[in-house]
Parts: sequence; structure tokens; C-alpha cells
Amino acid sequence: MSTYLNRVFNENALSGLTRIPEASVDLIIADPPYSLGKDYGNDSDKLDTAAYLSWMEQWIDAILPKLKPSGSLYIFLTWRYSPEIFVMLKQRLTMMNEIIWDRRVPSMGGSVRSYTSVHDTIGFFVKEKGYYFDLDAVRIPYDAETKKARSRSRFVGAKWLEVGYNPKDLWSVSRVHKSDPERADHPTQKPLEIIERMIKASCPQGGLVLDPFMGSGTTAVAASRTGRQFVGFELNRDYCDIIEQRLASPEALPVANNNQPTEPIRAKLSAKTA
Repeated sequence: MSTYLNRVFNENALSGLTRIPEASVDLIIADPPYSLGKDYGNDSDKLDTAAYLSWMEQWIDAILPKLKPSGSLYIFLTWRYSPEIFVMLKQRLTMMNEIIWDRRVPSMGGSVRSYTSVHDTIGFFVKEKGYYFDLDAVRIPYDAETKKARSRSRFVGAKWLEVGYNPKDLWSVSRVHKSDPERADHPTQKPLEIIERMIKASCPQGGLVLDPFMGSGTTAVAASRTGRQFVGFELNRDYCDIIEQRLASPEALPVANNNQPTEPIRAKLSAKTA
């Protein structure tokens, strides 16, 4: 077994990426700092515009060679910088979607001099035309009322009615609230529902997911739950401890199609640091 698989390294991704062989990764999920001044226990989110865009280009150029020809990249961004970074990425990859994540922020408070921002932007990029994408794994089932409304003979037996519809490019998924059982001590934790959708659609069973900014470890947990391997990097030692705790909890157990935990399929699954 490769020494980097199913590990989260407590180090800078730019140096740590040398551990990962080129063309070995099926999926990259990147949630970099947004340069909004968030406190991640370091100064990684406090760069000015020029320095931030230069740093983004630096790690993007370091990570893309790790993708297989069939590989994909999902990147979380703020609207403030997504135009520049999308242009940067479109010079290197093919853009398939701009996904809007509606965080379901309550209708209260917010700016009084502009419209309140309630979404994150996600870019979905692929390396080559033959990229891996399993639509059936992420279809959304039609409810009984919709199925009943489509009872005319021309709909009977239609595959799309039985298996569900393709998720749209607007994802309305609640942010992880403080009272949520999923919540970890991290200021910008992403929901498992979103990360699992990305993995199921864009990484084959047993494939490898790379996350250069692991944060609270949601990508590692989602990979474990869905039968994929992972590797990642995280600068903050406290966050690495959180990741280790999450991976050792029932939350990370592989989940069967009925959404119930099954027996662990990788008994040695753990987060380890350099």
C-alpha cells in the first residue's frame, strides 16, 4: 500500500504535493482560503489581492499534474475572486459547470449598503473529454406526487422517472450550524452532503480523492463513507486532531445504499501527520 494513501499530512500542500505521483489522482476537491480574513490559526487568509491570486496560481500549477486524464477538479470560491480564478483554470482545464451553493442563510441581518451574500461559488473542471462522471450515483429521486402526475402511458417505464433527475447547478444545502451533529470546530466547514455528491459523481469506487486544504476533514470522512481513498494536507495541527477524531468516529463508517453504516472496509483507515 502506498504510504500516502488515507493520510492527512500536517504540512503545507505546496511542499507535500511532492509525495503524490503524477497522474495518480481521480478527483481534487479544493476549498482554499477565500482571502476574507478568517482565522485558521495562521495568516493564510490575510493576503492582498495580488498576493492571493499569485498564491492560487502557484498551488493550482503544482496540483493539476497529479490528476489522471479522466480526473476532475471541484473548487470552492467566493464571488470576489471566482472570475479571475475561473479564467486562470480555463487556460489549463475544461470548465463544465459553475455551481452555486445556496447556504440557506436566514433572512435577517446582513449588509445595508449592498445585497447580502448567501452563496459560495463552485467550479467544476475536467482534464480531458473522457472524464469520469457517474450521473446515476447522484440522481435525485422524484417524489410520489411527481410520479403520479406522470402516469400517462408515454411515461410508463421511463428510466428517468424511476431513477430520478440530474442535480442542477444550484445546490440548496444548509450550511453546517453549531447545533448540527456534523459540526466540528472549524469556521468554514463544508457539509458532507455536498462533498459526497462530488465524490460519488466524479471518483470511481476505490479511486483517490486529493484535498490540499483539509480543514475539518470533511473530504476524508466523505471518502471513507463512500468507499474511496483519500490524501490531504492541513497546516493547523488542531484541525488535524479534529480530522483524526472524525475518522475514528461512526460518522466515517462506510455507508450502504440504504444510508445505513456497514462494517468498515478498511480497518486501518486513519489520519496521520508527517
